[in-house]
Amino acid sequence: MRPKDQLRQNAEPVAALYRDLGTAQAEQIIMRVLGELALTMSGLAAQVRAHEMQDLARPLRRLQRMSDQLGLISLAQVAGDLRLCLDRRDDTAFAAIWARLLRVAERSLVIDRNLLDQSV
Repeated sequence: MRPKDQLRQNAEPVAALYRDLGTAQAEQIIMRVLGELALTMSGLAAQVRAHEMQDLARPLRRLQRMSDQLGLISLAQVAGDLRLCLDRRDDTAFAAIWARLLRVAERSLVIDRNLLDQSV
C-alpha cells in the first residue's frame, strides 16, 4: 500500500507571472524554478542518504520559499514540517515526513500543463 497525498496548488503566482511578464518570459522563469527545485531535492536526498542532517535546514528553507513562489502549497508545507522535525530532533517523525516529501515532490515537480494553461 502506498499513501497518496492530496496536492494543493495555488495557480495565482503562476498566473501573475504570465500577466506581468508575458508567456515566453514566464515559462522561462517557471522552468528555471522547477529545475532549481529538482536540484534542491536531489541535494537533500544525497544529504539524507549520507546521514548529513546538520545542514538540512537551509536547503529545506530554500525548497519551501521556491515552492511558495510557484504556488506549490503542499510541497512548501511538507518542507516546513520537515524543518520542524529537524528542530525537534524527532527521528521517527523525520523519517515519515521525509518519505512524504519525496512523494509530494515527485508529483509536484512534474510540469502541470493544466496549471500553466489556466494562467494564460
